[in-house]
Amino acid sequence: MPKFFAYNGQINGDMIVIEGTDANHIANVLRSKTGDEIVVCDGSCTDYYCTLEEVSGRRVTAKINSASASASEPKTDITLYQGLPKGDKMELIIQKCVEIGVNRIVPVKTEFSVVKLDGKEEKKVKRWQSIAEAAAKQCGRGRIPKIEMPVGFSRAVEESRKCDGRIIPYENETEKGIKSFVRSFDGSSIAVFIGPEGGFSQGEAALAADDGIIGITLGKRILRTETAGLVTAAILLYELEEQK
Repeated sequence: MPKFFAYNGQINGDMIVIEGTDANHIANVLRSKTGDEIVVCDGSCTDYYCTLEEVSGRRVTAKINSASASASEPKTDITLYQGLPKGDKMELIIQKCVEIGVNRIVPVKTEFSVVKLDGKEEKKVKRWQSIAEAAAKQCGRGRIPKIEMPVGFSRAVEESRKCDGRIIPYENETEKGIKSFVRSFDGSSIAVFIGPEGGFSQGEAALAADDGIIGITLGKRILRTETAGLVTAAILLYELEEQK
């Protein structure tokens, strides 16, 4: 069943009003009609099961039949601190990490980051946020993960202290893996640091270690930046869901 997001101003009693691109998608892409059913989420983990009452390319109204808590959100809140990659790799990272279950993504400017946004941060983040929203709709999330404005590495490390656990996959770490981290983890939020194409510098790795961020290994093969975050998040959530 198609899923869309609506917010407080769009939900009135037992009726929901959808306008803009979503209304156009419902009417002209899905070719939905009066009587068809959709799911509308309020972005705060409540799903509304609705029947369409009015359908046009500009405005769709739907009657709420029932509501329930979204079942698709992970129990553990993961924030991905992603070193800025080249090209459009960030779009792929955001799309797939949202599908996997990451709740927040913070682009990080690192020593080896090649990309220089130079005043284009707001435009980029707006684009990335729209990709996150589309991915959240496609995979049935109960909320739209937030894409933050880019920050420097030291700021990212400082900000990550609010998480209950913090890990950084690092090629020089050979002993501790995700399973061993999960066995000793007792919390509800995890920060994951992923470097750009060139990885983290020795100075950044030392700063992370000095601040208590745990270095882990992802195995014997060095993964690309667009792969490492996906793999880390997927394994983390699998292992955490298994024990909760």
